[in-house]
Amino acid sequence: MLLVRNRNYRMFFSAAGVSNLGDGISALAFPWLATLITRDPFLVGLVAAAQRLPWLVFALPAGVITDRVNRQSLMVRADLFRMVLTFGVVAMVLNAPPLPLADHATSALPMIAGLAAAAFLLGTAEVFRDNAAQTAMPQVVDKSDLEAANGQLWSIEQVMGQFIGPPLAGLLIAFAIPLPFMFDAATFGIAAVLVWWLTMRDVPLAAQSNGFFAQFLEGARWIKGHRVILTFAIMLSCLNFVTFGMLAILVLFSQDVLHLTAAGHGFLLSAGAVGAVIGSLTGPHFIKAIGARNVILSSLAVFVPAFLMVGFSTAPIMAGAGLMCLWGAGMIWNVVTVSLRQRVIPPELLGRVNSIYRFFGWGSIPLGALTMGAVVAYSEPSLGREAALRLPFFIASAVSLALLAYAVFKVRLDD
Repeated sequence: MLLVRNRNYRMFFSAAGVSNLGDGISALAFPWLATLITRDPFLVGLVAAAQRLPWLVFALPAGVITDRVNRQSLMVRADLFRMVLTFGVVAMVLNAPPLPLADHATSALPMIAGLAAAAFLLGTAEVFRDNAAQTAMPQVVDKSDLEAANGQLWSIEQVMGQFIGPPLAGLLIAFAIPLPFMFDAATFGIAAVLVWWLTMRDVPLAAQSNGFFAQFLEGARWIKGHRVILTFAIMLSCLNFVTFGMLAILVLFSQDVLHLTAAGHGFLLSAGAVGAVIGSLTGPHFIKAIGARNVILSSLAVFVPAFLMVGFSTAPIMAGAGLMCLWGAGMIWNVVTVSLRQRVIPPELLGRVNSIYRFFGWGSIPLGALTMGAVVAYSEPSLGREAALRLPFFIASAVSLALLAYAVFKVRLDD
């Protein structure tokens, strides 16, 4: 078994698990804190967008930097920065007025601005850390182990980040609002130590003397010339736009439509994690059984009804089932596409091409969060609160159907 026979992968795996436990806690704690400050769906979406905006701003330069510096050191420094910054959020909460704030409180906008700024800086560190981590995988395991390693890694990330983290965050918030952020900061510190203990294979680094922009163009020319990788990047951009736009609104949907508490919302997110774990562990087996292209088409086919299940749900169990399907299909998609990139992209270009790919895939996330927040805010006066909160799920289903139709006729992995 890979975890038993590869000590460095075991450390890498453990660091990802600990770090994603913190991410899972903050995934609930940040939007829930935002709803204690304001009930405006656009402002709540703004906080979610701020955490993902760095993927739009910094993903491209992060790729060049990843290929120019020691990736292990980059991951350690990013985790330490996130630890310090999260302790700053704790200080902000401790100095805030009693929560929840009254409607139209004068302190709401400054607090939302501060929370959004912290989320933006945390997201910036995440851009550099995650790009370095995904790029470093071939330095930790052999190419023949990539699917298994990625599947196991995403499994622990989902267990910790979605299955354990959000319910734990809900319980911690019930005791005291700063507690989840304190726990989050500690996980970043532990992850930094685990990555520091790694021994990774050396890879050729891009020469510092070569121009920054010229090195970026090398990666851009490569991905432009590889039609399949570029197509997946654009498709992922569309999927993440609607998926994370839906997630930005999900916290309000849980409160106002499903009438869940913080702990209940955490368990709802955990349902998605169950699907993600199943998808990440079974993905490699599906690829062997039916082929990578059929796995991609099957994943897209699941997205269409899964979004509708959440959008039409009147009870948490139906919403949870929809999220389980969404996350399961999403993880199977990732097993195919990430392993493909790690296998075919030259090692010396992997950081740059990965960052361009993730610029498309993750750069659309803040735009989706802002757009869906604006859609709900704009449609609420005419549709009512509940119908407006359901609308993003229907939009997401329609976009998924269009992507499925495109993939059926245009995507060929043997290109």
